Amino acid sequence: MRIRACPAGTWEFTERLPHPALRPGVLAYRGFRLSLGRPRRRLEIPCAAVTVVLNLGRRPLRVRSATTGQTLVHSAAPLVSGLVSRPTLGEHGGELHGIEVTLRPWAAFRLFGVEMHELGNTVNETSALAGHRYEDLCDVLAGTPAWQDRFRILDAALRLWIQAGPAPCTRTVWAWNRLERSGGTVPVHTLAAETSWSERQLERRFREQIGLPPRTAARVLRIRRALGSLSAGMRPAEAAALAGFYDQAHLNRDFKAMTAHSPSHFLALRASDRPGPAEVDRVSGEVTSAVLTG
Repeated sequence: MRIRACPAGTWEFTERLPHPALRPGVLAYRGFRLSLGRPRRRLEIPCAAVTVVLNLGRRPLRVRSATTGQTLVHSAAPLVSGLVSRPTLGEHGGELHGIEVTLRPWAAFRLFGVEMHELGNTVNETSALAGHRYEDLCDVLAGTPAWQDRFRILDAALRLWIQAGPAPCTRTVWAWNRLERSGGTVPVHTLAAETSWSERQLERRFREQIGLPPRTAARVLRIRRALGSLSAGMRPAEAAALAGFYDQAHLNRDFKAMTAHSPSHFLALRASDRPGPAEVDRVSGEVTSAVLTG
């Protein structure tokens, strides 16, 4: 377990891997406590994980579309965000305390027991999917002072709920892992052939157990690969080619469609000086977010 904290006490983050029995479906736990004294806005771009936010402090969090401004949810309850292909804005008053759980989409299918297209490109209160079990879990976690003990309680709850859920199709899991490992570059017709499915069968399985169509999921993964290369200092044309785009212009078009910004503008937003913790990404080792002013 890794803990990072501000000497002035305005923020604290801790990360831990879930119990081995939950892996590789459950990716990570990320505990946080913010007391910034000012509102905070965070631009969230598409990534390859489903996120559950356990709101221990019961302070309201608003999530809006970054392209239309429409409020998707405004709540102090636990939330779940499925796979998305569009950017969102997360906003709160500066006081927030909770745990983010990131999962592969097929693991979220097993945890919530709903067709994952119902969670795609949206954010829901967990009570709409699983009754009040996550709110009850938040109460227990909020009353437990040590992060390590909280994570043990979370391990036990998720193991119980996942074991009781529907098992994902092994070929769907294989297809998602294959697509993810390739960074979205394996063609969909090849992916279907490798699973001995038709493209239509593959699309149905992705709709049910992943949440985005295979081609859309592949675009998200290619954007993620290109962004990782750009963040590491690779030249844009080389990053575009490595991620499977025709050219830099193709990368720029897809990137703007999915993030509302050009790659250079998004990276400039991340590099800008902002109050609060410097680490803002909800998936360790990936670029997922940028803190905004105003």
